[in-house]
Amino acid sequence: MRGGWRNRVLAGGLAAVVAGMVGMSFAAVPLYRMFCAATGYGGTPQIGPEHSAGTVERTITVRFNADTDTGMPWEFHPEQKQVTLKLGEEQVAFYQARNEATTPITGIAIYNVTPDKVGLYFHKTACFCFNQQTLAPGQSMQFPVSFWVDPAIATDPSTADVTTITLSYTFFHSLNDASRSGKLASAGPHVGPLTQ
Repeated sequence: MRGGWRNRVLAGGLAAVVAGMVGMSFAAVPLYRMFCAATGYGGTPQIGPEHSAGTVERTITVRFNADTDTGMPWEFHPEQKQVTLKLGEEQVAFYQARNEATTPITGIAIYNVTPDKVGLYFHKTACFCFNQQTLAPGQSMQFPVSFWVDPAIATDPSTADVTTITLSYTFFHSLNDASRSGKLASAGPHVGPLTQ
C-alpha cells in the first residue's frame, strides 16, 4: 500500500515537472521577445511614442534593406536607399512588393536594425511588420514605415560613434518560416495582432 502511494506521489511530481518544462518552452520565445524589446538586444527596435520630445541638430543616416525568404516569389525593395534625419525627427519611408507568381501569395514581414547596439534608440511608430499581406498575381503594394531615432543615442558612450543605422525587412510565407530561419528571435516588436 505504501509503495503504491509513493509511486503515485512520484508520478504526480514527474508529471508536474514535465508540465512545467512544456509550459516554459512555450513561454521562452515571448519572454525572449520581451527581453529584447526592453533592452534593444540583438538590434530589436523599440515601439516608441508617436514622436520624440524634440529634435537636436545632429543627424543620422538610416539605410533601408529588403529581403525575401527562399521560395518567396515576391520582388521586394525599399523605394529609397537611405534618408538622413535629425535625431528626434519622425520620418516616413516606403517599401514596395510585387507578387511575381501566377497565384495569390500571402507573406508576413519581420524586421530589425543594425548595428545591434542601436536597437534601444530606434523607435518604430507604425509599420507593416507581423501582419499578413496577400498579393494577387502581378499585384504591387506600397508599405510605409514611420520611425525616429532617440537623441540619447548621441550621449551613450557605446553608440555615440554611430552615424548610420540599417533598417532591414524580410518577407516570409509565415511566422513559422521566420522562426525556422532563426530571424524571428531577433526581430523587432510588432504593432497589432500576430497572425500565422
